[in-house]
Amino acid sequence: MDYENAAELLKIMGHPTRLRILMHLKNENKCVKNIWESLSLPQANVSQHLILMKNKGILDSERKGSQICYFLNNDNVMNILKYLEDSSNGRNQ
Repeated sequence: MDYENAAELLKIMGHPTRLRILMHLKNENKCVKNIWESLSLPQANVSQHLILMKNKGILDSERKGSQICYFLNNDNVMNILKYLEDSSNGRNQ
């Protein structure tokens, strides 16, 4: 196990805003406007977090006309999110 990379991944995911964004993207691609509107967060704040996660290889994006849509592209992150969701639903206790 590469402990340095694992710790960096958990550090990035550990920020409450980034975790909310990741959970929001878990099941489908979303454009930036949809993300910040549905999470009631400032657009600039969401954009900064999205760029950071894209640069770290957690997310990827595609342009759809004038909008940029983001999606998860990291299986480890998907597995962690599933575990967190299952834990909050009482399945991993």
